[in-house]
Amino acid sequence: MLRKLESCSDWQIALAIAASLRLFYSAAAAVASPFLHPNAALIRSNALTENLPAPGGWHYALLGIWERFDTLWYLRIAERGYDLPMAVIFYPLYPAAIRLMGRVMPLTAAALAVSTVAAFFFFWGLLRLAAELSEVGKLRMVLLVCIWPTSFVLFAGYAEALNLALIVWAVVLGREQRWWAATACGILAGLGRPSGVLVVIPLAVMALRSRRWASAVVILTPLGLLSYWGWLRWSGRLSVVAAYRIYQGATLAPPWASVWEALRLIVMHHDLLLAVKLGLVILVAALSLRREVRQEDKVFAMAVIVQLLMYTGRPLLGAARYLMAAYPAFVMLGDYAQRRWNSMQFGFYFCAFGFLNLMWRYVSACDRKFRIAELPAGRIWVSKPRRLPPLRFESIPAT
Repeated sequence: MLRKLESCSDWQIALAIAASLRLFYSAAAAVASPFLHPNAALIRSNALTENLPAPGGWHYALLGIWERFDTLWYLRIAERGYDLPMAVIFYPLYPAAIRLMGRVMPLTAAALAVSTVAAFFFFWGLLRLAAELSEVGKLRMVLLVCIWPTSFVLFAGYAEALNLALIVWAVVLGREQRWWAATACGILAGLGRPSGVLVVIPLAVMALRSRRWASAVVILTPLGLLSYWGWLRWSGRLSVVAAYRIYQGATLAPPWASVWEALRLIVMHHDLLLAVKLGLVILVAALSLRREVRQEDKVFAMAVIVQLLMYTGRPLLGAARYLMAAYPAFVMLGDYAQRRWNSMQFGFYFCAFGFLNLMWRYVSACDRKFRIAELPAGRIWVSKPRRLPPLRFESIPAT
């Protein structure tokens, strides 16, 4: 089957993989749902859980089991807007897309549909960016993306797939010198997640290199992020930074402070999960700084890493999924896979990382890894794996 895919066009490969993974994750979640027994008291202690569907039945197996963590916030915003102070952490593009799709289907189904379509465009754009790779290398690259730790969020009710699709297509269109379309993707990416605005870096470098006045439009790329921040200020709501500090216990700090805190926890408390996250950061940085990577792509990837390191108090929170925005690393990973691994070696690494991805998904869905604690910001969930220090979070999976 993989040999047949290698001969297909980029969009056909992306469509086949996105459709297959949608079916796989939905089927796996449905099959696992009877064996997961969430603690009712624990669920009720978390925000936005008053009206969750009860376990059991087809509705829960197909849709209700996906109502977890950030998904609950996006659904709430799609239905009621920014009526809670903490909601400002979640940027408006994804809930707006859910609300639009929700006119023809239930909101949870709409969230999954938006993510699935966005995942297709992300895979397609990534294949377009890897044009210098062979057909084997391109296919291996996108397959490695699919089993990257926490890549399951591409098919959950999360904003990642939509944000990643907009980032890669902004770069694709920029390389084709279609400046208005590239800028539109960049503006929308800034409305999707804070990392989206960073796509202005490769767009600006490509625009300067083109030496055309038409390319000057890329300076409008930050308008998406700035308009959201401006609306928050105009409406009297909390800023995103203040909301993270109050509700998530994450304080804006220099990147080296986050690295130092992570190293301290790894050495002193033997935090294995944090060590894995730091290892992923180092891997992405090393791949992105290879000589073959374009200068604008190197700067963009480093900016992504610096941005995720800019909060302390909860070091490397969500690092695995935020690193997926560093597309140059995955292109180089595909290049390495095509040059160094034969089919058997690639199969081994694919299965190994795929297992890690599924285990990460299990940990994020299983309540046995969490306990309740009372903090100044209110009642939130606290991760407490055996023999590890607690990692505090609210409505965010253990990633």
